[in-house]
Amino acid sequence: MYDTPLAPQALVLEADRDVAAVLSLQLELLGLEARFHHRPATLLEALAARPPRLVVLGLEFGSEDSIVLLRRLAASDYRGWVLLLSGVERKIARIAERLGHTLGLQMLGCLEKPMRLVELRRCLDNLRPGAVAPREVRGEPLFSIQEAVRALEGDELTVHYQPQFELGSGRLSGVEALVRWEHPTLGLIGPAHFLPLLSREQGKRLTRQVMRRARSDAAIWLSEGVTPSLSINVTPDDLMCPDLLELVRQRDVREPPLVLEITETAAMHDELLGSEVAARLCLGGLEVSVDDFGVGFSSLSRLQLLPISELKIDRSFVQFFQEDSQDAAIVEAVALLGRRLGIRVVAEGVEDLSCLALLEAFGCTHVQGYGLARPMSAEAILEVGSTQDSMRASSAAQGEPLGSTP
Repeated sequence: MYDTPLAPQALVLEADRDVAAVLSLQLELLGLEARFHHRPATLLEALAARPPRLVVLGLEFGSEDSIVLLRRLAASDYRGWVLLLSGVERKIARIAERLGHTLGLQMLGCLEKPMRLVELRRCLDNLRPGAVAPREVRGEPLFSIQEAVRALEGDELTVHYQPQFELGSGRLSGVEALVRWEHPTLGLIGPAHFLPLLSREQGKRLTRQVMRRARSDAAIWLSEGVTPSLSINVTPDDLMCPDLLELVRQRDVREPPLVLEITETAAMHDELLGSEVAARLCLGGLEVSVDDFGVGFSSLSRLQLLPISELKIDRSFVQFFQEDSQDAAIVEAVALLGRRLGIRVVAEGVEDLSCLALLEAFGCTHVQGYGLARPMSAEAILEVGSTQDSMRASSAAQGEPLGSTP
């Protein structure tokens, strides 16, 4: 599972020796050997000599802060995981984490000091045997446009499903279809790294492929009595495509609801989407969801005009709303807005299960996130959906039963 015994499994940069001592004990309890550095220069030297699977960076280092170190890690083509430790304002930590993702680093998240063992365990969940992260692309592309097109034409693209649960009942209420590329040599690749290589027409073709695959899987679930709604991410180009409407008109009346997810920016960009196209989709029996709501700066008046049935609160607001009063205010306001407009409100990115009661109190009706269930195969959805309290069962399978206290 890990590197050879000659190399530490984790390199840690932390100026506070007391924090380093506590983290050392926690990592040891989780089965990781760590080597600590208190100066950036020595960590970079050790990293160059023998890269570990994990680098843990404290954010506070004066002129040599971890913002600079993230860039140096990316420049060195480091391919392991990165976890941030923060004692600074949460907005600063978010900027650092977002920068790491932008640089192509495999970010595990950011923990606040003092660290809690349950949170550290959750962040390191990707280091378990069998856990695979989508391959990140740095510098020159690892694959060509021709390879991406062949994957579209061949059988290398697959669909995983992110479960969504109803807060009140705990039942599986929906799934979000997520496309992945099973590259023959590079492994699993996330869509952000191959979708930009496709032309607009190829992108539309991919959407149709995902829809057909997802509807085929949903038909199998239906035959077994599992009927979650099916959400598929679409672009404005997809929505303007006439054969999309023709495709969904072929749906059987017994099929569960089909939800088209559009990002807030895309949904609000084109006035046509707010009138003719969205209206035709609804007349065709589809539901429309606005994904990542709260990230854009759109007019709320347009929200009133869009015939949408669902708002998905962006994970950046949900992740820390229990500790951050500004995030909590945004989550509560969006939930209230949804209730007043008669719109289903989904909280995305739920990782800490202790937040569920507060989300329900705010008015969120549905939840999804890695703390509840990770994206999974169509076969696994059958198992989750056949359980009476699927949210509780699924979260227990993730390693943290509902109601547990960290």
